[in-house]
Amino acid sequence: MRIGIIGTGMVGKALAAKLVEVGHDIMIGTRDVSQTLSSPNKDVAGNPAFGEWQKQNPKVKLGTFEQAAKHGEVIISATSGAASLEPLKLAGTANLKGKILVDISNPLDFSKGMPPTLSVCNTDSLGEQIQRTFPDARVVKTLNTTNASMMVNPRQLAGGDHTLFVSGNDASAKAAVTGYLKEWFGWEDVIDMGDISTARGTEMLLPIWVRLYGVLKTPVFNFKIVR
Repeated sequence: MRIGIIGTGMVGKALAAKLVEVGHDIMIGTRDVSQTLSSPNKDVAGNPAFGEWQKQNPKVKLGTFEQAAKHGEVIISATSGAASLEPLKLAGTANLKGKILVDISNPLDFSKGMPPTLSVCNTDSLGEQIQRTFPDARVVKTLNTTNASMMVNPRQLAGGDHTLFVSGNDASAKAAVTGYLKEWFGWEDVIDMGDISTARGTEMLLPIWVRLYGVLKTPVFNFKIVR
């Protein structure tokens, strides 16, 4: 499958590497290709700069946001939550129309330092904002309640016996994404939360996640719904 990933950070790179590994045709989108390739900056986790990383992952293509959106049969939004809408607008409304748009971003606001707050919560969510802005895209919120390494390798913890959530208005899109999560990454327990407004709840798990990270001193943990 052709998949376009919007965002060159830690999450986008983790997803791209795994998806290429399992046989998909991946293009990551960025604002400025040459600048992204030449930047010496490591990502927030201290991983290699994108240019160095791509040399280690030569099958992953790099293009503009628009090129990545055109490339993908499925689009994954993996940018910083506070900046998610602008890259998707640059990707082009027409290039998102009718496609599954997997939103894995969180509206984390670091403007006042740590711990971050949420820039939107309670009565709205980033997932809903994306769906309203791109009404013809089939937005599915998922993967936002765990860290990048866990997204692509859930079996590293408790043999994969923990939980992921999906939210979205399109039932067939959610069913397709649930299948992708299981096939691509090995997720087993995926709960359909309901329409896109339920993304409010999953996004609001992030303040708890951040605090747990501070206590546990590792991102290798996740939520499990016992039922």
